Amino acid sequence: MYDFLLGGKDNFAADREAVADVVRRAPDTPFMARENRAFLRRAVRFLAESGIRQFIDIGSGLPTQGNVHETAHEVAPDARVVYVDVEPIVLTHGRALLAGTPGVTVIQGDARRPDEILDDPGLRALIDLDQPVGVLMLAVLHFIDDRDDPPGIVARLRDSMAPGSHLVVSHVTADFDADSRVRAAGAVYDNATFQITLRGREQVMRLFDGFDLVDPGLTTLSLWRPDPGTSLPPEADRQWCYAGVGRKPG
Repeated sequence: MYDFLLGGKDNFAADREAVADVVRRAPDTPFMARENRAFLRRAVRFLAESGIRQFIDIGSGLPTQGNVHETAHEVAPDARVVYVDVEPIVLTHGRALLAGTPGVTVIQGDARRPDEILDDPGLRALIDLDQPVGVLMLAVLHFIDDRDDPPGIVARLRDSMAPGSHLVVSHVTADFDADSRVRAAGAVYDNATFQITLRGREQVMRLFDGFDLVDPGLTTLSLWRPDPGTSLPPEADRQWCYAGVGRKPG
C-alpha cells in the first residue's frame, strides 16, 4: 500500500483496492505518505551528516521510492543498511531488488520481538551494535497494540544501542482529527492482520524515554527540519502524524 501511495510499481491489486478505500475516507492520505517519506529522507541525511554509518529500518516494507540506503549513500557511500519486515514477500522481493547492492540486506523480523531482530545473523553480519546506529521505526509503531508494550519494545532496542545512536519515529495521531478522517481511514485496517492504534502526543513522547530529542523535538512531519526554501503545506502544524528523532546520550 505504501509503495502504491508513493507512486511505485511494487504492489498488488489488493494493495491498490485497500488504498482506494483509505483515500475515499481520507483524501489527503497520499500527501501524508509522501510527507512521511520526505521526513525519512531528511532524518537519514541528518543522521549520516552526524556520522552515523549503519542503519536498521524496522517495518520497512519493500525498499521503495527514496529509500534509506540511497539517501544514506548520497552522504556516506560506505553506510550499511538492514531492512526489517515481517512479511515473507518483502524478504523475497526485497532481496531481489537489492541484489548486487553492497552493504545492504533485508531480513525477516517482527517489530514486536526486538531480540530476534537484534540477534539475526544477517543483521549481525552488517551491523556492529557496539558502534552508533540509526534505528528507524517509521509508521510502524501504530500497528503495535498497547498489549505488546510499544515503549518496552523501543526500550529494548535503546538498551542495545551504543551511545550516540539515534531513534527515528513517525506515528499516526488523532490529536488534530477535527473531522474524524484519521479515525475513518484507520477503520480500513480493522479486518487487516495489524490494526492501527492512534496515540496522542504524551504516548508518542514515551517512545523516546532515555533519548534526547533532537531539535525541533516532537513535531509533525512537515515541520521536522524542512529543507531550506520549502513551502510548508497548510496546517503543517496539525497533520495526523507525529515525527521525531532522539539521540542516546553518552
